[in-house]
Amino acid sequence: MAEQDQRISEVISRDRPRLHNFIRKRVADVADAEDILQDVFYELVDAYRMMKPVEQVTAWLFQVARNRITDLFRKKNREESRTDPATPAEDGELLLLEELLPSPDAGPEAAYARSVLLEELDHALDELPEEQREVFIGHELMGYSFKELSARSGVGLNTLISRKHYAVLHLRKRLQAIYDEFTKR
Repeated sequence: MAEQDQRISEVISRDRPRLHNFIRKRVADVADAEDILQDVFYELVDAYRMMKPVEQVTAWLFQVARNRITDLFRKKNREESRTDPATPAEDGELLLLEELLPSPDAGPEAAYARSVLLEELDHALDELPEEQREVFIGHELMGYSFKELSARSGVGLNTLISRKHYAVLHLRKRLQAIYDEFTKR
């Protein structure tokens, strides 16, 4: 047990600064970034305690951090969906994500449809390559400009625009069947 604790301490000491910088480039709120960092190290300790050896610890830590950042974006999207614009209507007025989904108060069928749509969206986002998912979530769901995303990630504007373009193409193709199913009713 003492040997495990020593290994964990060494990993934290070695990787904390780089991991912290990585998270801060992607998460604006200092408290959220610190929470993610703590979650990542908690998972490391948990993996060691559960006897799940992690072979490439640094790569594993960064992957866990990416996953937690994506989770944060999804959580904030759901919390802020009542105030964030999602799509322009035919008259040019912006529609909210809440307005695009069936109301949870409209009965069991609407609640079911809503849950299916949100689940399909989550699955479709999970299928995207990480770089595309991050830029799509950051731009479309969190409302960051490409300029802000570029400053945070260090990735060029054209690259971010291209990644989002490919993400949109995939999401359209992936979600078309569910869209057709619900609009034919």
